[in-house]
Amino acid sequence: MNKFMTIALNEAKKAYIKREVPVGAVIVKDDVIISKAHNLREHKNTSLAHAEILAIEKACKKLNSWRLDDCTMYVTLEPCMMCAGAITQSRIQKVVIGAMDEKNGVVESIAKVFDIKTTTKVEYEIQKEEECSNILSNFFKELRNNKK
Repeated sequence: MNKFMTIALNEAKKAYIKREVPVGAVIVKDDVIISKAHNLREHKNTSLAHAEILAIEKACKKLNSWRLDDCTMYVTLEPCMMCAGAITQSRIQKVVIGAMDEKNGVVESIAKVFDIKTTTKVEYEIQKEEECSNILSNFFKELRNNKK
């Protein structure tokens, strides 16, 4: 599990370098990476370019199916409502979360979307939680300092 969250963190670092909110996602099936992505909202000028959505799109193309049964998503930040809906609609079996999002997260923080008649299981990557949180904290701290 830890190796896939490390890869998701590497995706988040790519977003950081591009001055995007540093969130990364990896989709795995049978212990093989199917897709990986990071936030690209600024570069694509769309609010839909979240890491989870982009990873789902890539995985669907690779598997030639909208159903991502038996897949696990590793994501560095708790999914928002849009991403949680996409995860459910694509039938991803399990989501492993690196850090909680108290403002927008709907898995545990402001709601518990996956508790509402879904088959999606949730796990938390405690070993990488600090690293997942720190990359976000550093990004926003740097952003605030640059505005001064």
